[in-house]
Amino acid sequence: MKSAKPYIEKNKDRFIDELVSLLKIPSISADSAYKKDVLKTAEAVKNQLKKAGCDTVEICETPGYPIVYGEKIINKKLPTILVYGHYDVQPPDPLDLWDSPPFEPVIKKTKLHPEGAIFARGSCDDKGQMYMHVKALEYMTETNQLPCNVKFMIEGEEEVGSSSLEWFVTRNREKLANDVILISDTGMISKDVPSITTGLRGLSYVEVEVTGPNRDLHSGLYGGAVANPINVLTKMIASLHDENNHITIPGFYDDVEELSTDERAKMAEAPFNLKDYEASIDIDSVYGEKGYSTNERNSIRPTLDVNGIWGGYIGEGAKTVIASQAFAKISMRLVPDQDWRKITELFKNHFESIAPKGVRVKVKPHHGGQAYVTPIDSLGYKAAEKAYEATFGKTPIPQRSGGSIPIVALFEKELKSKTILMGFGLDSDAIHSPNEHFGIWNYLKGIETIPQFYHYFTKMSS
Repeated sequence: MKSAKPYIEKNKDRFIDELVSLLKIPSISADSAYKKDVLKTAEAVKNQLKKAGCDTVEICETPGYPIVYGEKIINKKLPTILVYGHYDVQPPDPLDLWDSPPFEPVIKKTKLHPEGAIFARGSCDDKGQMYMHVKALEYMTETNQLPCNVKFMIEGEEEVGSSSLEWFVTRNREKLANDVILISDTGMISKDVPSITTGLRGLSYVEVEVTGPNRDLHSGLYGGAVANPINVLTKMIASLHDENNHITIPGFYDDVEELSTDERAKMAEAPFNLKDYEASIDIDSVYGEKGYSTNERNSIRPTLDVNGIWGGYIGEGAKTVIASQAFAKISMRLVPDQDWRKITELFKNHFESIAPKGVRVKVKPHHGGQAYVTPIDSLGYKAAEKAYEATFGKTPIPQRSGGSIPIVALFEKELKSKTILMGFGLDSDAIHSPNEHFGIWNYLKGIETIPQFYHYFTKMSS
C-alpha cells in the first residue's frame, strides 16, 4: 500500500477542523441533560461515515443511546474488519481545573506536542481516536486502495458501561460478522516507542450508601452519642486495604492470574522512568501494593479505588451537623480470571458485614466487565506489528494496559473474533481528567498507520 502521508498532508487542516467540530458537541452519556447532544453526535458520525465512503450507514436504536453502523463491502470473499469506537464522552467536571472550556477546543503547543495538541473533552477518549478510522477509510476509498471489507460499530454508552451493546450485538451477529475487530481506545508508550495493547483489566463499579439517623443532627447536641455516617464510611473504606495496600475482601485474590518471573521480566523491558512518571503528575513518590513495580501495579494487579465521596454540608462557611447519610462510588479494576460479577458480590457481602451497629449500609452495583488478553501470535497482531513497522520504522512493544474496555470480552464471546487494540494516545493525554488533549502528530499518525493494517491483514489472510 502506498504511504498515506501525501494525502494526509494535503488534507491535514480539514481533518483537524472536522475533529474540532465533533469535539464541540457535549455528548455526555452520564448526564441526561445532554441527551440531545449525544443524539446530535450520533447523527454527525453517521454523516461523516457516509462522506468517507461507507455504502450503508444507519443509526440503530437500542434501549439506550443508538449505535451508528456503517459498512463498505467490496467483495464478500475478502476479509472483513469491524471497527469499534464510541462517540460519548466523560463528564468534564471539575470545570474550574480546565485551562480552557472543555467543549471549546483549542490547539496548544506543549513539550510533548511541539506540533500542537487539541485540548477538549473527548479529544483522545475516544472521538479523536475513533475519527482516525473514519479518515483512514476516506483515504483508502478516495485513492482506490481499500483492500478488504470494513464495518463500523460506533456506540454512545461506553463511558457508562455499554449497557445496550450486548443487547445489540446478540441481535445482530450476522450483520457484525467479521474476521478481526479493530479498536483505538488505548494508548502507546511514547511517540518514538510504539506499542500494541495486548491486555485490558476488567471492572466492577459500585455505589455505597451509609445511613444513620433519620435526619441531619446538631453536632453539639448529638455528637459522640450517635454513629456519624461520614466517619463510619471513611473507616469502612480505609479498612479495605491493609498496611501493604493489599485488598482485604475475603476471596478477592482467589482467581487472580499470577504471571511468571519470565513474563514479568519481559514487561520490565519496556522503557519507563520513575522520576519522569512522578513529575508528570506532580507527586513525590509512587504508592501501591507491596512487592510489585509501578507498571505491574497498574496493569497486571487488581485494584480498588474510591472515585467519589460525599455527605453532609459542603457549602461556604460552617454548618455543624452530623449528616444522616454518606455516599461513595468505588471501582475495582480486575485481572484475567477474575469474574466481575463474583467480585461485585464479594464486595457487597464484605462491605455489609463490616458495618457497625447504628448505621444501615446499601451497596448498589452499577456496571462491570471482564478482563481481556489477546495473543501476540495471532494474524491480527502480526498485521498490526507490520503496520507500525511501516509507519514508525520500529517494531511495536506488546503492552498490557490498566484500563478497561469491557466489551472486548463480549465481542470474543458473541462474535468469535479476536480484537486488536491499536491506540495512539499517550498516558499524559489526561483522559477522564481536566485538560484532556490529543496530539495532532498522534492523530495524523493513526490515520497513516491504520490503512497499513488493512493492507497487511488482507495480505496475510490470503
